[in-house]
Amino acid sequence: MPNTQIVHPGTYPLLDVLGPSIAFLTLPDEPGATYCVMVGTIPPGVSIPLHSHPDFESFYILSGTVEALVMEGNRSTWRPAKTGEFVHVPGDVKHAWRNTSLEPVVQLLTTTPKLGRFFQEIGRAVSPGAPPAPPTPAELQHFAQISARYGYWLASTAENAAIGISF
Repeated sequence: MPNTQIVHPGTYPLLDVLGPSIAFLTLPDEPGATYCVMVGTIPPGVSIPLHSHPDFESFYILSGTVEALVMEGNRSTWRPAKTGEFVHVPGDVKHAWRNTSLEPVVQLLTTTPKLGRFFQEIGRAVSPGAPPAPPTPAELQHFAQISARYGYWLASTAENAAIGISF
């Protein structure tokens, strides 16, 4: 029978997910898991390109200010989300993030176990406080292959440039 857990910092490895990092608070493969909870950090100047997936994601901003791409009909608009605000992204909605501030953005992220397993597959273990190394071409190809296997959509370079994200 499962027991109540207190998860201490460092209980689970910190994963670099091509710039942002995540630390699991609940693991996606826990028996009977219906959601997965993580702490995500977006460093200054880092963007999460336009994408979508069937999984919902809910973000509570713990610190910092991030810009969330919000779809309004056929238009997209960057909206600030700051400390204490909550952003819910339903499944299959195109979305992106960018941290244009000088401070890291820290978010509490709740999503599906499937998306948690995706992060485990694409993430690479890093030490807390260590700057992430830029992804290699092989890592980017691995990311695209795993995304396709999960049925996740990734925008093209041109689609990202059209919303103000460049690589």
